[in-house]
Amino acid sequence: MKKRLLLTITTLIVLLLAACGGDDGDSTDDAQVTNDAEGNIDIDELTVGFVPSREPEEIITATEPLKELLTEELAELGYDVENVEITVGTNYEAVGEGLSAGTIDVGLIPGGTYVLYDDGAEVILTATREGLSIESDDPRDWNENKPTEPVSDHVTFYRALIIAGPSEKGQELAEKVNNGEELTFEELNEASWGVMSSSSPAGYIYPALWLNENYGTTISELDNVVQVDSYGSAFARLALGQLDIMVTYADARRDNEDTWDGSSIWDETNVIGVTAPIYNDTVSVSKNSDIMDDDLKAAIQQAFINIGETEEGQEVISIYNHLGYQKADPSDYDDERKAQDMIRDAN
Repeated sequence: MKKRLLLTITTLIVLLLAACGGDDGDSTDDAQVTNDAEGNIDIDELTVGFVPSREPEEIITATEPLKELLTEELAELGYDVENVEITVGTNYEAVGEGLSAGTIDVGLIPGGTYVLYDDGAEVILTATREGLSIESDDPRDWNENKPTEPVSDHVTFYRALIIAGPSEKGQELAEKVNNGEELTFEELNEASWGVMSSSSPAGYIYPALWLNENYGTTISELDNVVQVDSYGSAFARLALGQLDIMVTYADARRDNEDTWDGSSIWDETNVIGVTAPIYNDTVSVSKNSDIMDDDLKAAIQQAFINIGETEEGQEVISIYNHLGYQKADPSDYDDERKAQDMIRDAN
């Protein structure tokens, strides 16, 4: 009886070892079958929100190919997305609020907007940009060496410029700056200013810091401020003399020179102020989206990095002057948080 029991146990052990010790090819095939059986995760819709730093229709048209690119990349990373919906917010806050509410899953937003809404938005990437031929704190350098041209270096920051237009007041301020004279707050306060919404780094936050550092005041204390809905409309009003000054990102004149309503955007505008460097735009995801989890965040992060490395992808993201993306950390935007705090204190 004992011999028979021992033989049975020995036979079972041999069979078990044979089952576990098959060749590598069989083990790989079994694993592949398991993965195929599980398949990709299905997502009905992924909503991507853009801020209106260009004309909304221009953004919608330029980013249309992103739908297919993002769908293809995410499929390779384990997610089958049936529909990618692209929206452009009515203003910067609308995209931040959408991320916080979970009605927008992914947002391409400036650092300032991310910081304002980081209770509901999580930064996963920062954009890289072309550097510019001028990198100076002195506005005269920008005026003496225009037009501004791109250079091959990739950078993680940009500047905001305070630009005077062709109006009588704008020309008066520019002439004084180009003569090396200091502008007074009273002179600036007499001018009409075009600004973006209060979460725009180049269109509000850093120009407000520039005013605070140089004059101990901020945009909210100026007498003649107009909030515009896009940089394109601000340039249009500047060209017509409806604004004396506008604030914008450093390469905005390159983006708008073909639509400038005048002889030359470079001849008729001058820089009268230059801000501190601004950390680049973000790709942020919603903390409150029903579909968002760590795995999907990682897939979206890698998908945008991959898209930025292709020629077709670079053409799409060039609407925001992005060249590609690198992984970001919330601490990258600590200076932006300090800027927001200074503005709140100033107000």
